[in-house]
Amino acid sequence: MAAALNIGVSGAAGQMGRAVISVAGDRSDVTIASAFDRDALVGQSAGDLVLTTANTAVSVCDVIIDFSTPTVAMALAELAADLRRPALVIGTTGLSAEQEAIIRAASERIAIVRSGNFSIGVNVLAGLVKQAATRLGPEDWDIEVFEAHHRRKKDAPSGTALMMADAAAKGRGVSLATVEQRARDGVSEGRGPGEIGFSVMRGGGIVGDHSVVFAAEEEIITLSHSARDRRLFARGAVQAALWVSKQPPGLYSMARVLGFES
Repeated sequence: MAAALNIGVSGAAGQMGRAVISVAGDRSDVTIASAFDRDALVGQSAGDLVLTTANTAVSVCDVIIDFSTPTVAMALAELAADLRRPALVIGTTGLSAEQEAIIRAASERIAIVRSGNFSIGVNVLAGLVKQAATRLGPEDWDIEVFEAHHRRKKDAPSGTALMMADAAAKGRGVSLATVEQRARDGVSEGRGPGEIGFSVMRGGGIVGDHSVVFAAEEEIITLSHSARDRRLFARGAVQAALWVSKQPPGLYSMARVLGFES
């Protein structure tokens, strides 16, 4: 029997961090070797674990799963790249273009899976959105991405919403940056041709709802996904950790982990 993979959890005191710890605890092929969060929490408990530091985690883990903050994710990627270990699974969202660039640079030295969503269903949805956008041209079909999350989520649009919009843009052969419309307010001249819009809700304990609407004058197509338990994201992240532990340096998507992309 193969030895269990030593996993670290970054952001272990948060909701997703706790979910990863819970999911990993139910498996025999992984073990939580280290868990950490903000420096102020070092020595505190996260379930049966005692929170440590990032420096400790990178020295004892094969892979670290990160659901933390953009600043922490960026620093973790730089630290791991300097040491050329461990591999990373990054689910943190809301990163700036500069922070994303640092993670891409780190992937030249270590293997990284970076995704806005680790759900199998969401990655299937992204593929469907891309196919639909390829066939439903901007001259007749407008695209709007709706997303809803709990009141504690800080970044908007969500990483998954951006993932859906990017899939739609790729389906149309354009860059999302050239067609995205993140907010509407006040009086305007109406919707621009080919624009991909976003609508955002924050409230209650919503785990995550996403819909992509293709709207023409006489018909509407809606592709949607609703998450009921954040453990589904944790299971996907652990699956990604097992996969990335065997990969050479590079930046990989969850679609690649699932075999949806070559």
